[in-house]
Amino acid sequence: MDGMMESGLEHKFQRLDDSMVALGEDCRIEGYASLFGAEDQGGDIVANGAYAASLKRMAAEGRRVKMLWQHDPAQPIGIWEEVREDARGLFVKGRLLDSVARAREAVALIGAGAIDGLSIGYRTLRAEKTAQGRRLLTELDLWEVSLVTFPMLREARVASKGDDPGEQALREVAAALEAARHEMADTMRGRPGSNERGER
Repeated sequence: MDGMMESGLEHKFQRLDDSMVALGEDCRIEGYASLFGAEDQGGDIVANGAYAASLKRMAAEGRRVKMLWQHDPAQPIGIWEEVREDARGLFVKGRLLDSVARAREAVALIGAGAIDGLSIGYRTLRAEKTAQGRRLLTELDLWEVSLVTFPMLREARVASKGDDPGEQALREVAAALEAARHEMADTMRGRPGSNERGER
């Protein structure tokens, strides 16, 4: 993962459902990448208007919010043609590029329900504490909106916040899958709690 781009970025996941995202013809996708006023699992709440200044700066500089695959800057898979705030949250609308192999895979995965969400990559510029001790994010510097797989582990989701989270989250998922594979193999052999290589 590109350290220069990813350094200092935080990520927030928004699970897709029928009311929040639509995959249309010609690989077009639209929905909400972030909701205002909704507390996430990290205790953060995005305030209405948090993206406004960032979107204005990008428009003035002729830049666009990137559409990436799994927050990987080396894997752009489409173009966000519209990114705007409304009363509900951050609305995005764009198209996956069918000339890109990974984008074609993304279309198939979304259609099959294997892709569970959108996730934003951003830097926090301004935040304040609420009376309940939550972090209210009032100004965010938005970099990208990714199509992502819903994390299998709660720990992986928590680890996805902060500096360069992707590798750490993937390591945790891989370790959990490896442990589950060994446990299943042990159970199949009728010897729970052990494995053929003596590892745990």
